[in-house]
Amino acid sequence: MTLEQLRIFLAVAEQLHFTRAAEALYITQPAVSAAIQTVEAEYGVKLFHRIGRRIEITDAGQLLQVEAQKILDQVAFAERQLRELNNLQRGELKIGCSLTVGNYWLPDRISRFKQQYPGIYVHCILGNAEEIGEGTALGRFDLGLVTGEVKQSCQDHLQQESVGQERLQIVVGQTHPWFGQPTIATHELSTSTWVMRESGSGAQQMFEQALARWHIELPLATALVLSTSEMVKAVVEQGVGAAALPELMIQKELKLETLWSIAVVDPEGNPLEIVQPILKLKHQKRFQTRIVKIFEQFLTE
Repeated sequence: MTLEQLRIFLAVAEQLHFTRAAEALYITQPAVSAAIQTVEAEYGVKLFHRIGRRIEITDAGQLLQVEAQKILDQVAFAERQLRELNNLQRGELKIGCSLTVGNYWLPDRISRFKQQYPGIYVHCILGNAEEIGEGTALGRFDLGLVTGEVKQSCQDHLQQESVGQERLQIVVGQTHPWFGQPTIATHELSTSTWVMRESGSGAQQMFEQALARWHIELPLATALVLSTSEMVKAVVEQGVGAAALPELMIQKELKLETLWSIAVVDPEGNPLEIVQPILKLKHQKRFQTRIVKIFEQFLTE
């Protein structure tokens, strides 16, 4: 039984007249009769009694009328949902995001997106760069936003594009010997203990890559390894070691001087920076909805 047959049947049931049903549907009267006869023959029932020039609906017809109306109502609802989805009136966006980017860089962009498209549900999951890369490659996220390198096993499945940048700063608490110093030479970095992020963290990858570029022998003396930069910040504020933290998350602490930022310089006194792009990750082959494409524009505005 096709949807078209159901539409024809309902028109006849409403009009109780084959010709008027045909006129309402803009089709021929023989086409209406053929559709009704096909359904009756398929299921071995009579849908209408033909009494002279008029017709009456049978018990089987009354049953089908109720169910057919339910089916067509549900089809109309599904069609409306699909149109609304394409018109960005409703839908869902799943984002996987590294911790600092998700807590400090992304909220403003999500807020502006929601103001323009309030019917779209944005579901954001935070994790380290490794977890987000894997999740995007496996299709758990429509988009991933990370700093740091994506695992080689995921790179073949993902498109990577820079949509911003993250800068790390070397910071210490008030009781640290470096507090108040404007600069520190690279060879002095090994004279302090450090509070580190776990190895899958984008911030930790950035820091280790910078140390390698500066020819600092690894590993540095490590006091603690923690799973979030917020935990690292809190511990360093209490005077435990030094840390490399994202600039985005320490603005308030620097103003209050509960943390002190130290510029790193090379042997000639030239400033050195730890800067890495914020990468947008997207699966190379999975279908991208219009919602994803519109949201991508907000990432670079």
